[in-house]
Parts: sequence; structure tokens; C-alpha cells
Amino acid sequence: MNLGDAHWPAPLADEAFHGLAGQVVRAIEPHSEGDPAALLLQLLVAFGNIIGRGPHFQVEADRHAMNLFSVLVGETSKSRKGSSWGQVRKLLSKVDPDWGQICIQTGLSSGEGLIYAVRDPNDKEGENDSGVLDARLLVTETEFASPLRMTTRDGNTLSPVVRQAWDGTALQIMSRQSPYTASTAHVSIIGHITREELKRELIRADGASGFGNRFLWGCVRRSRILPDGGQLPESDLERLTCQLKRAVGYASSLGHFEIRRSEEARIIWHSIYADLSEGKPGLFGAVTSRGEAQVMRMACLYALLDESFEVRPEHLNAAMAVWKYCENSARYIFGSALGDPLADALLRSLKATPDGLTRTELNASLGRNRTAVEISQALGVLAKNGLATAEMVETDGRPAQRWFAQNPIASPTSP
Repeated sequence: MNLGDAHWPAPLADEAFHGLAGQVVRAIEPHSEGDPAALLLQLLVAFGNIIGRGPHFQVEADRHAMNLFSVLVGETSKSRKGSSWGQVRKLLSKVDPDWGQICIQTGLSSGEGLIYAVRDPNDKEGENDSGVLDARLLVTETEFASPLRMTTRDGNTLSPVVRQAWDGTALQIMSRQSPYTASTAHVSIIGHITREELKRELIRADGASGFGNRFLWGCVRRSRILPDGGQLPESDLERLTCQLKRAVGYASSLGHFEIRRSEEARIIWHSIYADLSEGKPGLFGAVTSRGEAQVMRMACLYALLDESFEVRPEHLNAAMAVWKYCENSARYIFGSALGDPLADALLRSLKATPDGLTRTELNASLGRNRTAVEISQALGVLAKNGLATAEMVETDGRPAQRWFAQNPIASPTSP
């Protein structure tokens, strides 16, 4: 497992295991090979889906419900992502059996398919479709590379509809071939993927488009070896089921209630907001650019698990601990990748040549099949992100521009 890997994110801080969420994870952890981070992230996503779209918080004109999207990223397919979800699903299916049977689906492949799964009634053009009675939907994709590949196909509408689903707006496609809408959908997503698949497929899918930043990315790996498997004791299962039922009942009783921060939490929020909203370079910056909204959604979930109608400091601190882990995971996964294949290729060439490369040499490293304009644009991307710099050097002929890889100032990698 290479536990000494200095670049792997530091474990989740203790604050992340606040309250009922922490109790659930700590109870399951000894009986699962799954990573505690995998258990916690999937628990938050599932709880956020099971309570529906009623409780929310408001940011200016934007209404944020409690639905989260998260992808668990392992170095290999043996990271026990699936076994961790099985534990969470079993517990929450006992809390709400109808949700467990009806609202958990798989097969994310098109925007039209997603809308159909949570569609409104439709009697237009003789359709006479009664729609779905329960518009909660938790999509689980154990091979998340497949939906990512789908987003790159011409005419596929999955990416924009997934973005609409996270935003909580009405899902629709303006097409005669797609007559369905979903005005009350409450969609959450859990995905599993390996690191190499994710880096390859998200760049192809244009992760900087706004698709990637709606997900919480979490590095996970096998936490222990249990040759005989694991089984949560029945007494613990019943106790946690009872506590979660009470929290779900509390959240549901609030109806369309707007959750707010307490005065103490507001002071903390003001102190962390600037850092959360600060832009960061490259693909890492692109996939972490919704930090403010992600943190507040998680803080609200911690509050609801505590049966609280307001976010208190402990809820905000817990959410920040999870966000730091996800941010550090994204930094580990994407590193200095920019999401621009040509710029990334040039950066690899420059890193491999400490003495630098001229434009002619850079073109040669790419097989001489790129135009001068394309190379200039890609070098501009590297320079803008502080990843490369140029110097003029003397040659036998005219002075030439030589480019060198440059390390940007790194952000701290621990919470």
C-alpha cells in the first residue's frame, strides 16, 4: 500500500468525525477494509440524498440543497471502494427501505437518461406519463470512467445535465426528441475510479468546464485485511439505525427550511472564506473551485445529523476538515496538470530537461507536428500558471528563447 508515500493526503483530521457521522464511521471501520475517508464521504452523500431537497441554504439568489457528488479515487482497483459503499448502503437502507430499493440506481450514460429517472408527469403529445413519485436519486457508478467517457461523445448531454443536477435547477434539454423535464429532482452521485483512469478521462472530458468542480475527490485505499470479511454487530447496527432515523426525521420535519450559520460560525466563515474562494492554477484549481459551496453543504449536513437547524462552529470545522482532505486528494491526483494536453506535454518535456529547451527543441519533442501558434499558446498557459519561464540565450545565429520548468509556490498539503 506504500503507506510511507509522502505525497498521499494526510489522514482526515479528527474534526471530520464529529457527531453522528463520526460515530457511524468509527463503528463500521473495524469491520471493513474500506478507507475511513471512503466511509465518511459516502455517508455524507447518502444522508444528503435520503433527506430530500427541503432543507437548504441560500447564497444570494442560489438555493443549495443537501445533495453532494463524490468520487473515490484509488491507486488500483483493489482499494476496497465497493466494500465501503456496501456497509453504508446496508445501514441507510434500514433507515429508509423504500429509498434503498427505489432511489439507488446505476448506469449514468446520458442527460436524457438521468432526467427520465427523476421525470415530472408528462401528458404532452399523448405521452400520458405519470412521472416518478420519489424524485430522490442516488447514482452509484463503480466504474466512473465510463460516464466520463460518455461526456466526450458528440451530442451527449450528460455533462450539462449533471451540472444542472448539482445546482438543483430544473433538469431539461431543449430538444423535440427529449420531452421530459424534472423540476423537483434531488440527485446525488457516488463514483469509484482509479487515479490513472481519472487523470486520463477527466482531461478528455474537459474537467475545467465546471463538471469536475461539482465533485468531492477523495483518495482512498485499503485500510486493513479481513480474510473473513467484516460484519457490523447487530447491536451497533440497530443503535445507529435508530439514531440515523431520528436525524432523517428531524431533517424531513423542517420542510423547505433555510439553514443559517450561528453568530460564532459566521465569524469563522469570514476568516476562511477568502482562502476558499481564492483561485488556484491548473486542473487542480479547476476541480476545487467550488470550495465555498461544498464546505457549506457539508456543514449543513453535519448540523442536520446533530438535529440542529443552524450551522455551529463544530459543524463548520468538520466540513473544513473533509474539504482539506478532498483538496489535498485533488492536489495529489492532478498535481501540476493543466487539463490542456499540449501544455502538459510541453511541461513534461521541460521537467525532463533541466537545462531548458528552445521552441525548436520543444517542437521536436512533440514530433514536429504542432504549429508555432499552438506551441506559443501552450507556453503562454504554462507561464500564466507559473510553471515555466523563458530566457533569451545567445546562439550562433540570432538570440533564441529557451524555456525552463518552474515550480510554483505550493499550497500546504496538510489540514
